[in-house]
Amino acid sequence: MQKNKLIELAIPHYRENQILELEHAIDMAAKAHSDQKRRSGEPYIIHPLTVANYLIEWGLDMDSVIAGVLHDTIEDTHLAVEDVEKHFGADVAFLVDGVTKVSKARSGMDSLDEYLPQTKDNLAKLIIAVSQDVRVIIIKLADRLHNLRTLKHTPPEKQVKVARESLDIFAPIADRIGMGQVRMEIEDIAFKHLDPKEYKKVQGMLKKRLGKSTKRLGAVRVELEKKLKEEGIKAEINGRIKTVYSLYRKLKKVNGDIDQIYDFMALRVIVGSKEDCYKVMGILHTMYEPELDRIKDYISQPKPNGYRSLHTTIKTPKDNKIVEFQIRTQKMHEYAEQGLAASFHYNQQKDSKKYAKRKDDSGVPKQLEWITELQKVAVRLGNDQAKPNEHLYLDLFEDTIFVYSPRGDIFSLPQGALPLDFAFLIHSDVAKRAHSFKVNDNIRAFNKPLENGDIVEVVTRENASPKKAWEALVTTHHARNKLRQQLRQMGIIETIGSAAAIIRRKALRQKSK
Repeated sequence: MQKNKLIELAIPHYRENQILELEHAIDMAAKAHSDQKRRSGEPYIIHPLTVANYLIEWGLDMDSVIAGVLHDTIEDTHLAVEDVEKHFGADVAFLVDGVTKVSKARSGMDSLDEYLPQTKDNLAKLIIAVSQDVRVIIIKLADRLHNLRTLKHTPPEKQVKVARESLDIFAPIADRIGMGQVRMEIEDIAFKHLDPKEYKKVQGMLKKRLGKSTKRLGAVRVELEKKLKEEGIKAEINGRIKTVYSLYRKLKKVNGDIDQIYDFMALRVIVGSKEDCYKVMGILHTMYEPELDRIKDYISQPKPNGYRSLHTTIKTPKDNKIVEFQIRTQKMHEYAEQGLAASFHYNQQKDSKKYAKRKDDSGVPKQLEWITELQKVAVRLGNDQAKPNEHLYLDLFEDTIFVYSPRGDIFSLPQGALPLDFAFLIHSDVAKRAHSFKVNDNIRAFNKPLENGDIVEVVTRENASPKKAWEALVTTHHARNKLRQQLRQMGIIETIGSAAAIIRRKALRQKSK
């Protein structure tokens, strides 16, 4: 990527004064990185320009693009945050500083499979960077994507470290902000470097099956296009191919039996309105036999990362072959591909701050309120009010579900959370009087996990009280702490001081014998 090509790419999308600022940033970065080279032997400036290129393609505002150009200057050159702010303003400086903090936070974060105590400060920095402005992590994802695409130039041991980190940390973060395309590419490249033999094996299995799927989908596509035309519904129909890593994960779930996997390819139908999405699904279900247990309505109940689409699977009448469909509007499709990045607009950088979480600004999309939760945890970590432990770590990075109170208030919980976790999230006093739970107007057992979109009601009784058995019926760090406080206050479990006193008394009795 050269300066002229980047400017040419940017011109249709930004104002003239913004293009001039971008040129200034490129010149400043080129000078700062002038004596540096990539491992490939190319001038270092190619990397930040490529990062900026990705950000333009993703539709980010000019502040983000300029921050992409300058993202390595504070860490790797003589430039300071004050220099960036002087030339490009506080917002760009804030973003560049945030990306630098994320880079520093990476040291010591080898994997999400374990929690090392020394990573506490680094994790806190990462959380703070993400929670203060989501654009920071989008810039970092662009940086990571280019580094992965050029990973072959690094030593083998470095390749494994970067690939492991990408798969464990950056792919899940991309998923959390809905950047599906980025997540899938990160996963595939990382998988290829971590286990090249398994990658080639799964890739071969995928290619072998695609031939059959392509022919079958071609026939179904023609039939559907004809029917939609008759019904007066304008639609774009194309195919979606399963990624190698996605197939690998699915094979693990079915003990390697590839015959149990049907969605090597899916047909994606893009229409003009939400109403048309449901019309298309209805038409499909009259044309073919639907697999009722595989119908998913992510339009009325979006995924936690904001993904919206209708999913359905049908059987063809002649040969009983299975075909998967995804039905969505163009806007939904853009979000499915680019996630939160698709919510920013080229020429509305000031408006884009409604997606940032800074100071008292709470203007984040509802499906991304987990960012606010991360910020709260970051403050606790920064003030040493929370000790790093396995449960807190899982609360932060496991998949999130969103459930609702009967009044329509939304609450985020880790996947696998139980009804008592919800009760303690509302208020400790509500939880300690919990007698039973209603989920979607039906009684729900204490040990049955909640699901995304559930409407949860805590049925309380004045004479109800916490029980020691509840310790096995909570999963979150917050609920566990609150429950133990209540049990100690009731004398059901000993306080640390009381327990120590009991041990001392036992020791004295032993000595006196």
